[in-house]
Amino acid sequence: MKIMVGGLAVGVGFGAATSLVNAFSSPYGELGAPLTGTAWAKAAKVLSLLMDAGWSWAALAVAMGWLAGARVQGALVGALALIAATVAYYITDAFVWGAGTDMVDWLVVGLPFGLVLGAVGAAIRRPGLIGLLAALTVPVGAAVQMVVLPPRPHLTLTPAIVLAEAIVWTAAVLGVGWAVYRFRAEKRAVGAVVGEPTAAPDLGSVAAGNS
Repeated sequence: MKIMVGGLAVGVGFGAATSLVNAFSSPYGELGAPLTGTAWAKAAKVLSLLMDAGWSWAALAVAMGWLAGARVQGALVGALALIAATVAYYITDAFVWGAGTDMVDWLVVGLPFGLVLGAVGAAIRRPGLIGLLAALTVPVGAAVQMVVLPPRPHLTLTPAIVLAEAIVWTAAVLGVGWAVYRFRAEKRAVGAVVGEPTAAPDLGSVAAGNS
């Protein structure tokens, strides 16, 4: 029950924070206009590019599934977190921008994706190839998105875009490295246990016991 409440709270916080960061990073809104040209606006832009990305939302569901541990519970909390984040994002958007939303469409998408990604997060705890593939989901997904849909809202490369892309690529490489390192360490540990020689019986003790 605690993990479900936690997933709900984290999802609401993530969705609302993403919407607010987007608003602060835009010079066209009431929140962002006063910050235009300041370091705060630049920082908000970097955060916006990082948080308002598909891989980031996927990571939310995967992380909650990993915290849950069990596969079914992980799937449920992953879906709950994505649904809560979506609702919070669009409600915050409605207050900030006063515009309509396509929340229902994203809820329809978020439910099945949340279930799958939450189960993937729970599978990270499993040893062997399944755990490796599950652990690679977010970093590889982030790298693929960087190639197919990089965070470039306009053609000109800005310092914020360069920094955001550098952060994503660095995190993706570190994530893949950690997953592979853990997998290899587990294999070495299993190999050491399997290859450990069985202790030979003490013949002297056996003879003494039989006498």
